[in-house]
Amino acid sequence: MSTPGGSLPCDGMYSKLIDDEASYDELNRRPDVGHSVSHVRVIPRPSGPRLYRLATICLATLCAVLLISVIAVSAHYKNKSQGGAEATAEAQKQTQDFNASALTITISKLQKEREELQKERDELQKQRDELQKQRDELQAKLDAKPTAKAPDVVRPTTKAPIICPPDWLLFNNSCYSISRNTRSWPESKSFCESKGAYLAIIHTAEEQTFLWDLLPRGHWNSFWFGITDGDTEDHWKWVDGSSLVGGGQWIESEPEREREDSGIESETREREDSG
Repeated sequence: MSTPGGSLPCDGMYSKLIDDEASYDELNRRPDVGHSVSHVRVIPRPSGPRLYRLATICLATLCAVLLISVIAVSAHYKNKSQGGAEATAEAQKQTQDFNASALTITISKLQKEREELQKERDELQKQRDELQKQRDELQAKLDAKPTAKAPDVVRPTTKAPIICPPDWLLFNNSCYSISRNTRSWPESKSFCESKGAYLAIIHTAEEQTFLWDLLPRGHWNSFWFGITDGDTEDHWKWVDGSSLVGGGQWIESEPEREREDSGIESETREREDSG
């Protein structure tokens, strides 16, 4: 490698050597010079090896200068590269430090939030335990308290209207029929029971008046009622088991043994059953 500025000293030295040789030859070829010449010391012409040695020194010096330049330039760029790498490394280090600081701050914040959430959870757990304790106490009180029976609700009963069979008469929710067939008291009782009824029972004066008005008038007849002293002599009871209260227009009739202990309302010796 070479540069124009670096070859100028050696070129000038080499040209001077050539000029000196030319002047020396010219002086030796001019014997006709008219004026007197003083004794001149002649400088011997350089020999060939000395000239080559001088050229070699110049070339070596030039190479050394070039080598030093190359080394200087390389060192400059190397230092510059190292400086850039160091700057990059420093920038990366600063970035890492910043990221680490931000991460540390975030971790601290999350840790604080976690502690607050744990505190809230503990508080809620405490409230839950208190509520459960109160619930258990109330349940224990309810279990210990005797259960009060609810009062029975009395609902009014609606009875269906009573409909009497044909030829039967309705009075005070009871149906009445007058039979004109002649039967004994037991036969009359069985006949009424076969119809799903029983011999007439009189508990009130109104019932007695109603039945009295139903009986035929103007001739002798009689009708059986549902009363007897078959269980206890002279102790009259209705066929429903109730005792006779008060009195009425009754007579005792025992015309035959099979018809004794029966009560009738008597107007004649002919007997008919009244259901």
